[in-house]
Amino acid sequence: MSATLDMTTMYAMHHALRRELEQIAKITSRIDDDPRKILATAAGWQMFTKSLHIHHTAEDDALWPVMRETLAERPSELALLDAMEAEHGAVDPLIEAIETAFADRESGTQRLGDLVDALVTVLVGHLDHEEKQALPLIQATVTLPQWLAFGQLHGSRIGPDAPQLIPWLLDGADERTVQTVLAPLPEPVRAAYLHQWQPAYIALDRWGADTSE
Repeated sequence: MSATLDMTTMYAMHHALRRELEQIAKITSRIDDDPRKILATAAGWQMFTKSLHIHHTAEDDALWPVMRETLAERPSELALLDAMEAEHGAVDPLIEAIETAFADRESGTQRLGDLVDALVTVLVGHLDHEEKQALPLIQATVTLPQWLAFGQLHGSRIGPDAPQLIPWLLDGADERTVQTVLAPLPEPVRAAYLHQWQPAYIALDRWGADTSE
């Protein structure tokens, strides 16, 4: 590779997904309220699922295909890409099952805990696998123009949701990560993040009152 790819935003996304999984698991374990009602109406659940869908589909559309072309004669690396796609495919049915449980008055509460546990196991396992094996392969295989094209596609799919999803992404990030993620954005967008988007996000009750306890 002629240039080292900056994966700051990739790691920031993984951190955000893990952060939200911890919160979702915490809500599901509550015994003093119905977690179905909390999650079904929570802005946090909507931001989590939307960000996850954008992230995975951008990888499926803009990373794995170009890597397959480069790695066409390397079966072990192709097997890793197969695994990444299969792991993505295992997540969506769990999200759908969790959302179905929200409306299940008979056994939804009981099923929800098991489904969230499965989601945590599958998604955290995928993120760990990707960081340990797929990201080094991306670094060694993907060209800078291909990496930038992936980032542009990812950003375009955030689109009008940027005022919520960018602060969501950077929630809890260190200053270096914040500056790196914001640097490619136009100055008016960076100003909007600082003066409008971030304050609005901080004021937003993403998970319902007292669910962070």
